[in-house]
Amino acid sequence: MTTLPQSDWLTAVEAAEYLKVKKRSLLLWVREGKIKAYALSGTKRRVWRFRREDLDSALFASVIPSASPAVLTERKAV
Repeated sequence: MTTLPQSDWLTAVEAAEYLKVKKRSLLLWVREGKIKAYALSGTKRRVWRFRREDLDSALFASVIPSASPAVLTERKAV
């Protein structure tokens, strides 16, 4: 496993490793607008860069807080 650089900007491969998903899944999420990405200009193909804080925000936005489970202490007879 490679060590991530200290920069806040990540390549698509580094961002996928950071999120522990495949690069293909990451780029799909970019197309769907789930993750913010920045395209570099001046290249024939799209080269994406990701900010670590945007990845963290996307993760926290997708987490749904669960309510505390209700615990029944007694069962009422019907």
